Parts: sequence; structure tokens; C-alpha cells
Amino acid sequence: MEKILLVEDDVTLSRNITDALVSEGFQVEPVFDGVLADKLLRRNQYSCVILDINLPGKTGFAICRDLRRFNTTLPVIMLTAFDDLEDKVQGYDCGADDYLTKPFYTKELLLRIRSLLKRSQQTGATGQQSSLLVAGDIIIDQTSRRVTRQGQEITLTPREYEILLKLVLSKGDLVSKKELIKEIWGTTLDSNTNTIEVYINFLRKKLDKPFGKDSIKTKIGYGYYLDEH
Repeated sequence: MEKILLVEDDVTLSRNITDALVSEGFQVEPVFDGVLADKLLRRNQYSCVILDINLPGKTGFAICRDLRRFNTTLPVIMLTAFDDLEDKVQGYDCGADDYLTKPFYTKELLLRIRSLLKRSQQTGATGQQSSLLVAGDIIIDQTSRRVTRQGQEITLTPREYEILLKLVLSKGDLVSKKELIKEIWGTTLDSNTNTIEVYINFLRKKLDKPFGKDSIKTKIGYGYYLDEH
């Protein structure tokens, strides 16, 4: 049974989410405090984390950022009461995989969870059978999900890694925004979302900027591709 850590300090919302997930066959551990959530994430194993931003003790941003220092693969969905782009950018920058603005339908939350779990399982299965991928001076170890450039390790969030992997496997061919959304997020994102642009910018800051490179190219109106040279 998939076990989900639910970190939400609104007791009524927490109960509603818990009831909905349990009725769908998930095991849920509700937590109302950020500090306790941080301790549980270091101690226990979960399949997914639903994480509110404004929490007593420790914010969702801080929890997610610290989580990514020792666990880069655990799916994280962040919840916020505000539909603010800056909040979303900060959440993704901390390592969140997905984002929901309150109020939301529990069916939408279930879709997001299932999409993340499916992607996580597929990536794990693929990684067991994979070897190294090389694109110029970029090396990807699919077994450990470790990325290096010029011998220097680059720490990526799960979504950043998946986007980079897709671009590398495409061997310089264009990958459309719609294709990235379908393959990495399933069908839970609107094709007009700017989420892809946000992640591409994060990737460029980590993968290109420190090395004086311009590997990730944009063809306006078409998509993205990796230029190994």
C-alpha cells in the first residue's frame, strides 16, 4: 500500500484529504507541524508527500529544500492558498514536483498523486536496466540518477532530471512543451502552463551558467533541444 505523508495544519482540510485518499486505497499519515514533518521524513519511508507552505514550526519551502539534500526522488506536491507565480517558482526551486492552489478538488489531487507515483515507479524500473548516457561533457548515470558536467556533480530535482534525460535521449531533436508535459506530468497540466519554462530556466542556471555553456536551446513556437557542442 502506498503511504503518503500529509503535512497540512488546517484540521478540517487535512481530515477531508485523508478521508478521500484512504477511500482510494492509500495509507495516510497526517501531520500538522513543520518540525515534526521534517523529523518524520528523515526517519520513515513514504511514497509521496503533500506539503502545505504555511506551517507552524517550519515552512513547506524549508522542509522541501532540506528534504532534497538527502532524498532527490520522493514526489512532493505543494499546497498554497495563493495563486502566486513567485510562490510557485520558489516551490519548484526548492524541489517540489507539483503544485496545487487552494481550494482544489480532491479528484485533481488524486490525479496529481497517481501521475507522480506512476512516473516515479517507471523511472525507478528504467534506472535498474540503464547505463551511462553521455552528451558532450554531460554524463548521466541513470542507475543513481547522478548528473555530472566536466567532472562536477550537479544536483537536480526529480523534474529537472527527467526533463534533462528526455532532452539527452532525443539526441538534439526538438522536444515540444506538449510532449514534455505529457511524458513527465501525464495529463495533469494545461498545455499553456508556464511550468516548463520555469524548469528550463532552473536547468540552465544549474547545467549551463556555471560552465559558461548554452546547451539547452529554445526554438520559439516549437520546443527545446540539447546542443551537445
